[in-house]
Amino acid sequence: MTGNDILAYVKASAVLLALPLDEARAQAVALHLERTAAMARLLGEHALAPEDEPAEIYRPAPFPPEGEE
Repeated sequence: MTGNDILAYVKASAVLLALPLDEARAQAVALHLERTAAMARLLGEHALAPEDEPAEIYRPAPFPPEGEE
């Protein structure tokens, strides 16, 4: 995808979602999306071994702790 493709995607998505998006904001969103896609490509190129596992799921403790008031 080129920068122009990403900008067109951002603009089309904004129209579909009825989001007001001026040209400057559309450019900024497209730039961030392009950077995010580049980071995702780098991660996708990294080979994982079978023993590689995702991190544990974060489960925050209740606040305040249950039973304590």
